Amino acid sequence: MKSYRAGSGHRRYPRAVLRRIAFIVFAQRIGMTLDEVASELAKLPEGRVPEGKDWAKLSGAWRGRIDERIGELQRLRAGLTECIGCGCLSLDRCQFANAADRAGRLGSGPRFWIGDRKGTK
Repeated sequence: MKSYRAGSGHRRYPRAVLRRIAFIVFAQRIGMTLDEVASELAKLPEGRVPEGKDWAKLSGAWRGRIDERIGELQRLRAGLTECIGCGCLSLDRCQFANAADRAGRLGSGPRFWIGDRKGTK
């Protein structure tokens, strides 16, 4: 779809182009890469302007991804008040964050931040 120039010299784009741009911006805000966005846009119908049901079908699959990000942010918020808020910031001595190094048994990396639960395994 091509743009046209208004009398003022500004470029004007069809509504379908503007919706695709809004889609791209929103998709990036939820953490999608440009490759993922391109893959999603390729699912839209060819030969006609996408309708609300087309956009809803694409974005409906994003709920899980958004829920995961919300969970991660909630764990981060809890860590700010429960762990960092205590002031010790020591994994060597902190019985709250690293009691008997339970997290170490779950594997490497930030186990509780990626969703492992305390007391499992």
